[in-house]
Amino acid sequence: QVQLVESGGGLVQPGGSLRLSCSASGSLFSRMNMGWYRQGPGKQRELVGGITSGGAVTHYADSVKGRFTISRDNVKNMLYLQMTSLKPEDTAIYYCNIWGQRFLPWGQGTQVTVSS
Repeated sequence: QVQLVESGGGLVQPGGSLRLSCSASGSLFSRMNMGWYRQGPGKQRELVGGITSGGAVTHYADSVKGRFTISRDNVKNMLYLQMTSLKPEDTAIYYCNIWGQRFLPWGQGTQVTVSS
């Protein structure tokens, strides 16, 4: 079964940037539509955006459109989230998983804190 490990989070000032990474084990990664999700303090987990298996199509939540970019490297089994112009409301634990409904077991996530 595919295992997901997120990394790259940290503390950043408003307006700053971060790049998150998601490492996926197994050989099925290249066939999967993948998404980034986040769960802020006291909030439900929400979809940040998704990317199709070949990387041709991406989708973003309105709240991050124009600021975040999802990409993937199917050779390295890696998923990325480039975040720019970060805002305090982007503070959350970020997770990667299937972009869809049949989720894989969730990883630990990576904490992103946007604060001055």
